Amino acid sequence: MTEYPKRLEIRTRGPLDAVVRPPGSKSLTNRALPVAALARGESVLHGGLISDDTRAMLACLDALGCTVARDGDVWTVPGGDGRLRAPAEPLYADNSGTTARFLAAACTLADGPVVIDGNPRMRERPIADLADALGQLGAGVQVLGEHGCPPLRLTGGGLPGGEAEIDASRSSQYVSAVLLAAPLARRDVTLRFRAGILVSRPYVELTLELMQAFGAEAGWTGADGIRVRGGRGYRGRPYRIEPDASAAAYPFCAAAIAGGRVRVEGIPEGSLQADLALLPLLERMGCRVRRGADFAEVQGPAQGLRGLDADMNALPDAVLALSVVALFAEGPTRIRNVANLRIKETDRLAALETELRKLGADARAGADSLEIRPGPLVGAEIDTYDDHRMAMSFALAGLRVPGVVIRDPGCVSKTWPEYFSALEQL
Repeated sequence: MTEYPKRLEIRTRGPLDAVVRPPGSKSLTNRALPVAALARGESVLHGGLISDDTRAMLACLDALGCTVARDGDVWTVPGGDGRLRAPAEPLYADNSGTTARFLAAACTLADGPVVIDGNPRMRERPIADLADALGQLGAGVQVLGEHGCPPLRLTGGGLPGGEAEIDASRSSQYVSAVLLAAPLARRDVTLRFRAGILVSRPYVELTLELMQAFGAEAGWTGADGIRVRGGRGYRGRPYRIEPDASAAAYPFCAAAIAGGRVRVEGIPEGSLQADLALLPLLERMGCRVRRGADFAEVQGPAQGLRGLDADMNALPDAVLALSVVALFAEGPTRIRNVANLRIKETDRLAALETELRKLGADARAGADSLEIRPGPLVGAEIDTYDDHRMAMSFALAGLRVPGVVIRDPGCVSKTWPEYFSALEQL
């Protein structure tokens, strides 16, 4: 893995002319791994991501009795046919929300009690809404941490199933977690969203697509509900993991900021990855976008960027990169309906406000929004809060603004360990 210094100054450049292939999707990798571990028969995953988050998932699955054999980007997963072995020690999810939440539901199927814990920030990230839904479905679950946060104890022994109302207003990962375990429940599982609210809906669509690829029967019952056939389980199979659209946001936004064009290869035109919805937003700001069967290309604006007003509830991870693009726009940008950014790897709305101001913008964060009014830009040392997306996003400002320094750049190892090498090659 690349070793980075404590401080990294970004080299200005542009216009760009580059072709990039991001690493495999974290969202798909950390969904495919537990599904394959629970399947009947062996699965072979191609193109999986190696990063801090997926290492956490792999280590936890190993402790649960599923050891994944890795040969380059070909991973062989021995399916356990719905069985997981309860480990003697707590599972350590580090700061990986997908690992903690997806395995919380999966460990209801373990043959004994399982405790899931994480790093200090994970102990501040709520999980009680997921625990409540699992309890309604008959699972034995106890939140051991303060304020509804990990550690979490699962009794194991199986998931009875039935109906549950889930509060999905803060994270779609709670819904995806229940869905991933539901095909192994003893009865059908029906989920309803409290008050009809589901944030980041495209990530749930992605979960359903992957589940169906492995043989599950699951689908929408209307706008505010999903039903999964229980007792069916999953079937092992070969599965190719797409490049990460969340990672692709950074080269897309690099073209918007520095000018020129950047093509991202390997993402199918029909991909359901949520952050591809960034492309029409960049078009609204003045960029040109081209899509092909397995690529997407962004060309910087011919006459300058324009600010915009956007509801980004469906693609919260892309908010950080778009906020940096907004620094270079004519007029203000307002991003709305993104309250869940406050419970990510850091409070991202507060962090964005602070760091955008360092660069010269008037940035104001609300309870669920961010307004950015561009100003004369200056170089600055950017704090990253041990948050990979803060580091990757603010590095983009350095393509145009001299003197942008990223502190603790190594935090990108969470999802794209080679990010700064890829950025340097643009």
